[in-house]
Amino acid sequence: MNILITGVSRGIGYELAKKFADRGLTVYGISRNAEKLKELEKYSEKIKTLEADLTTSSGVAAVGNWIKQKETELNFLINNAGAIVNKPFNEISKEEMLRVYNVNVMAPTILLQQMLPLLKAASLNHVVNISSMGGVQGSVKFPGLSMYSSSKGALNTLTECLSVEFEDVNFNALALGAAQTEMLNEAFPGYKAPLNAEEMADFIVLFTLNAHQYLKGKIIPVSLTTP
Repeated sequence: MNILITGVSRGIGYELAKKFADRGLTVYGISRNAEKLKELEKYSEKIKTLEADLTTSSGVAAVGNWIKQKETELNFLINNAGAIVNKPFNEISKEEMLRVYNVNVMAPTILLQQMLPLLKAASLNHVVNISSMGGVQGSVKFPGLSMYSSSKGALNTLTECLSVEFEDVNFNALALGAAQTEMLNEAFPGYKAPLNAEEMADFIVLFTLNAHQYLKGKIIPVSLTTP
């Protein structure tokens, strides 16, 4: 079996690549950080990487061509890459808005268009979109995260829509609570999350491999606190 994971250069994505390789899957990892990609390839011969910017048309096309040259089907896809800005709404620039939405919404959307034929060709498939509790209706919202939370809300709705449109592909989203990652440290310096990246990755691995048997088109909160 094989899996495509975006955002593997750090945090949860980095841990996911290693854990799936340890389970014997062929892992295709995407990131813009060439140095971290080299580290992952050294970790396991099961990990294949490509340096690509998924916010550009050329980057998505490169990923699509790369995977199609190597595989005729794709079992799993984890849209993990994410971007965040923590600023008061009136201070967020148009460039920052576009960056967050491009990474969190447009990149997974366009990548899915490329990967759907390979997913449909696999008898066992599962797309897991990594979302956030901030994008769940009725959850506690935090000042400064308007762009991040609303983009994750869009990803949640996309998950539900695609699950209806493509009955032969399994889509689910994980709305993660806080995990101690580099992205969290950048947005909230000094904050201590209840889980680290490796612990969260353990859960995501099991969910990716098994949840499609029980869940479809669902947004699953993954948090130690009540929204």
